Amino acid sequence: MSRQDGYAAIEDYAAIGDGRTVALIADDGRIDWLSIPNLDSPPPFAAVLDAEHGGTFALAPVEPFSVEREFVEGTNVLTTLYTTDTGTVRVTDSLNTGVAGRLPWVELGRRIDGVQGTVDMAWKVAPGTMLGIASPWAYDTQHGTVLRADGLTMAVRTLEADDVTVGDQIIDGTFTTAPGSRHLIGLVGTENEPLHLPEPIKVDEGIDRTVGNWRMWSDEFHYDGPWKEHVARSALALKLLLHSPSGAIAAAATTSLPENRTGGKNWDYRYAWVRDTAYTIRALIRFGLREEVHAAVAWLLKVIRLNDPLVNVFYTLGGELPGGTEQPDVPGWRGVGPVVNGNAAADQLQLGIFGDLFAIVRLYVDAGNVLDAETGRLLATIADEACDSWQRRDAGIWELEDEQHYTSSKLGCWQALDCAVHLAEEGQIPGVADRWRAERGRIRRYVEEECWSEERQAYLAYPGADGLDASVLLAAEMDFDRGERLSSTIDALGRELGVGPHLYRYSGVDKEEATFVACGFWRVSALACVGRDAEASELMDQLVETSNDVGLYSEMIDASDGSFLGNFPQGLSHLALVNAALTIAHSHDATN
Repeated sequence: MSRQDGYAAIEDYAAIGDGRTVALIADDGRIDWLSIPNLDSPPPFAAVLDAEHGGTFALAPVEPFSVEREFVEGTNVLTTLYTTDTGTVRVTDSLNTGVAGRLPWVELGRRIDGVQGTVDMAWKVAPGTMLGIASPWAYDTQHGTVLRADGLTMAVRTLEADDVTVGDQIIDGTFTTAPGSRHLIGLVGTENEPLHLPEPIKVDEGIDRTVGNWRMWSDEFHYDGPWKEHVARSALALKLLLHSPSGAIAAAATTSLPENRTGGKNWDYRYAWVRDTAYTIRALIRFGLREEVHAAVAWLLKVIRLNDPLVNVFYTLGGELPGGTEQPDVPGWRGVGPVVNGNAAADQLQLGIFGDLFAIVRLYVDAGNVLDAETGRLLATIADEACDSWQRRDAGIWELEDEQHYTSSKLGCWQALDCAVHLAEEGQIPGVADRWRAERGRIRRYVEEECWSEERQAYLAYPGADGLDASVLLAAEMDFDRGERLSSTIDALGRELGVGPHLYRYSGVDKEEATFVACGFWRVSALACVGRDAEASELMDQLVETSNDVGLYSEMIDASDGSFLGNFPQGLSHLALVNAALTIAHSHDATN
């Protein structure tokens, strides 16, 4: 629970959400990240990026304490047990949902139950500068004090915690617990609209309702295979990133948590990547979920039609094309800047997204759904574009400035045309598939002849490259290669990019960043696909133990000490875990 210069370690955070936004709670009881009202809104609580001025909602015992915490089973509601020399207290944290889904305002409930002895508790609601754009202030109204920052209006609601102090920019207080006592500190907020002030007891009741809502959702998804608890937690983590107002799926809940401890690799992941959407939908379909699948597919096809039929790398959660980037004048996590709003990859050419898009649609159709006529025509146009574009250099899956003929990009184009042929044969998209078949064959020959190294016995990052790229492991899930070549590539990647169960993204990147969580799970899936089930299961057992104490992953893990780097929680990491478990389970079923 120690902080360094006011900053908690990334792995010390847990995440809760309501389908619209996400809060990060450190194990010392401080909420250091919360955007209101949406995940991609400017955050009034952002101490994770600016310890002094970012803003925090603190709640913890006054005296030194130890911590045990876990999510309520089947939910994204967090319970934390604090133990001091004088007693024990349980805090339950929830971003509340309503009777009919998400609430029209943000409602954060922090319930405090006395368990044993007495514990003096202190709390503080101190909004920050919203990454340097606003100065919050306390404003007195006829119904009590509210906190305002830019267009936000927020109010604190308390239950059995009446020792409250109001400052110019903060509201804080203290209380003492006893066995069986119950207190509540709640926060409600809206943006550029009136603020409903619920009775504190309603906020408290909302916590129980939210537990029920989460459990109802968890009961809907079906998985009873190996690593069941880890898969269930990852599914719930992914659900946090599903933006319910639009159906979009965010890549992560944060911006600018660094991939490199010296800075420079800090990006905003509060956007919907086509790639991540494809992987998420695949997992949701395999879980038997319906509403989220349709919402995500419909959202993606709609925004492509509205913006550019040639498909962008990612979109805003509202479905618009992303704008430029800006760098607020704030220090960043532990002083590792820059902090960035926006993502420079928006204008890149990434050919792999052709495969991601078509994989989504194929899964959707094969699950028993039907495309509309306009979507069919759109996809036929995109398939024709893939026939031409696959021969171009691009930035690749890793969004690199060095444009090359990346092997994984060619694989993505092959996947797109393979899916297009399948969809045409099923009568779901119009047109004659002969050209798509022909170009599919040309791409296969290119990859097999130009991207394979007899000397290395591995697929290279690109033709003529010295190094390897872990993203070629996705060839197994695409069903491009599940034979000896891919099997030997797995071994080569392990030798060159592996550290314990983890992998770096590509050759040479170990000098710049930590291991990439998703790559380790991709290796598990590839091992299962090539028939090396025992190795896949052994590796999976190791990887699932590298999450934090509540089962969450960031983007990267420093293999030397297990610490986290990158944005958090990271959708791609959890997606890779889920799909690895499902792939192994499917492989076992096929064998038996």
